[in-house]
Amino acid sequence: MSDTPVEPKHPRVMLVDDEVNILNSLRRLLRTEPYELVLANSGDEALAIFNSQDIDMVVSDARMPGMDGATLLAEIHRLKPHCMNILLTGYAEIGTIIKAINDGQIYRYISKPWNDAELLVTLRQAWAMRSAERERQALLELTRQQNQELQTLTRTLEQRVASRTAELQQTADMLDLAYDELRRSYVTSTEVFSLLVNQRLPKEKQTNQQVIALVRAYAEHVGLDEGSRNDLSMAAALYNIGKLSWRDNLITAPADLMHHTERDIYRSYPAQSESLLMALEPLQDAAKLIRHHQEHWNGGGFPDRLKETAIPYGARLLKLAVDFVELQCAMVLERRLNRDEALQYVRKYVGRLYDPELSERFIDFCAHHLTNLVVGDPTVKALDTRHLEAGMELATNLTANNGMLLLNAGKVLSSLLIDKLIAFEAIEGARYTVFVRMVSEG
Repeated sequence: MSDTPVEPKHPRVMLVDDEVNILNSLRRLLRTEPYELVLANSGDEALAIFNSQDIDMVVSDARMPGMDGATLLAEIHRLKPHCMNILLTGYAEIGTIIKAINDGQIYRYISKPWNDAELLVTLRQAWAMRSAERERQALLELTRQQNQELQTLTRTLEQRVASRTAELQQTADMLDLAYDELRRSYVTSTEVFSLLVNQRLPKEKQTNQQVIALVRAYAEHVGLDEGSRNDLSMAAALYNIGKLSWRDNLITAPADLMHHTERDIYRSYPAQSESLLMALEPLQDAAKLIRHHQEHWNGGGFPDRLKETAIPYGARLLKLAVDFVELQCAMVLERRLNRDEALQYVRKYVGRLYDPELSERFIDFCAHHLTNLVVGDPTVKALDTRHLEAGMELATNLTANNGMLLLNAGKVLSSLLIDKLIAFEAIEGARYTVFVRMVSEG
């Protein structure tokens, strides 16, 4: 029997207030929501309940006799860091709020009397954030379990097939390197999650990695700051995550062939993609770019019909990159366009769909500086693994044939790492082309 606890059907929310009428008001407000409610009249009672039940979220009054709300939420955070805590306060006491934020790690504080709609939305967002974190932890645990299974398999094969021991160890080392790179960079993490999006698409329509490479190359070419480059990379990795719930025939259909109902679904995906990411603080700016990347320069886009410079710069750039790539993958029109035709399409709609000034620079970049989505820098070279040298730096992510991220852009190669890549090729029966540049001395 598995030791994994069974998930409750509904999230369990504990409401804490020393005033019975307040608790009754909260209970009436939440009675139609999918929550299992638990009530407490004091901090001590709340802690006793918390220690005996699995509580997912706590909504506590700030001022209560004995233990106040900030102290209660600090203790709850110590006991269960992943519990989502919300503080209700009718007093503008900055000290109480600071204590609750610093010690209790509260998700939000809401003034009393509260706005019903605001409180409902806050609870939904808090639960969405909790659920997303739980899913992330589950993925990490799955990765850990798979690594353990691989190590067990390796030990078994060592006893049966001695000649394969070294090769299997090379594979395990490469997986460890990939996992270490994933942990070092939140940007890289989003690219890994983008591979999940690709699982819903046929190989010829997997656009995320191409869009990532394109916006990163253009951002480097025009000298955008690191923060903007990272936001663009994360937005490019997850811009279409809102399509994951679509039917297979819809997710692969060109936009211009969709019927009226399907178009309504299609027009909802930027906002839906944003909503899936808003609970993750490091993705706030990237989520905003995703929301607005289908706005049109003339105001005819969606979801908010923004126009001209009201559309964030990064969203305007992401729109150009997504359309340029998807036009070549038959995701916009029924016919697959080549690169030159895609650029002609972009030029045709300059001033209607696209920012005129940005479009000219983007078209020039794609026409004269872009080769396989790598900036046409003379220091960038495409080499096979046997011509790699220590000190070279990866210009793009290196991905295995099965979609697994091996190494991310910016990694400086060592002799040991090059040997591992060559051994990995031998195990996989594959040959990889690696885009690299020399790291300047001094």
